[in-house]
Amino acid sequence: MKVMQETLTLRTRGKGTFELTGELARCLENSGLQSGLMTVFCGHTSCSLVIMENADPSARSDLEDWMERLVPERDPHFTHTYEGPDDMPSHIKMALTRTSENIPFDGGRLLLGTWQGCFLWEHRSSSHSRTIRVTLIGN
Repeated sequence: MKVMQETLTLRTRGKGTFELTGELARCLENSGLQSGLMTVFCGHTSCSLVIMENADPSARSDLEDWMERLVPERDPHFTHTYEGPDDMPSHIKMALTRTSENIPFDGGRLLLGTWQGCFLWEHRSSSHSRTIRVTLIGN
């Protein structure tokens, strides 16, 4: 078994989902590994990762809109607002979702479903530079 790691940097444009699937496939191709497991980790507290439909953008828009209704900005119960009205909502959204995803691969290809893609989900209103750590374990 070999272990390979790569770091990706993504500049977001504010709230929304940003597909990483192509970059992850390139990481796998660069590794030369054929079968194993890819772990994708986002080391931030105000964005997350999600595997979601990548064919119809309205599925992601619906998810984003639903989360906005679930955790609205300017909730009078939030005390952690040092960085603005999206500060605490961003942390809650991250806690309700995930900071890592595991994706199996075989034959040098990610084993995502037909309509699946891996996305960075930015929860902050302004743009940010996000670091994604990709670890591949396999043969």
